[in-house]
Amino acid sequence: MRILIVEDDQPVALGLKQGLQKQGYTVDLAGSAEEADLCVQRETFDMALVDIALPNADGLHFIRQLRRRGDHLPALILTASDNMDDTISGLDAGADDYMTKPYRLPEVAARIRALIRRSHAVTDACLKHDGLCLDTRTRTATLNDMPLELTKREWAILEILLMASPSVVSKDRLVGSLAGWDKDITTNAIEVHVSRLRHKLAAGTIVIRTVRGIGYRVDAPQE
Repeated sequence: MRILIVEDDQPVALGLKQGLQKQGYTVDLAGSAEEADLCVQRETFDMALVDIALPNADGLHFIRQLRRRGDHLPALILTASDNMDDTISGLDAGADDYMTKPYRLPEVAARIRALIRRSHAVTDACLKHDGLCLDTRTRTATLNDMPLELTKREWAILEILLMASPSVVSKDRLVGSLAGWDKDITTNAIEVHVSRLRHKLAAGTIVIRTVRGIGYRVDAPQE
């Protein structure tokens, strides 16, 4: 999953980025509301963490712009202000959740997981599909109740496909979610990872289908 941090304090932004990367997320940074607005119009993100106090336009302006365009990107406000009026303003502007600094990374990560699940109409922290279980809290996987070893990129691809199931996920979407701006990943690399995933999932009934010219899809779970 890919997260955009909108924060002009570089030490804070970098610390949060490093912490979330250790949790398995792809993370990009924007230092202003204007930069963030351009980012979300050009590329796909799963979540935005937004500071209110930004240079020029504030974080609430960025969130309002999202909602005016009909963009439902989950937005979590992280701010030093603990004023109730600011909390109300943030939620009324279209934010999905609100946390005040100092915050603890485990709680931030838990809220991120909850908001991303909600955006995909998923209610359980464990993604279950035909004998496969991805536990997003512990980042462990099982297939037919047996441990399933996945690399970080394999996990990321499978999580995205399960969240989107039964919709098709484009190769470009997968590239963006795995690479961000820091790494160079090609669609050929995605094909290699998907091939390895198929091999690891062969013991079960879950199938990653190729939709020619578009991307991949996991069918809805069997009843």
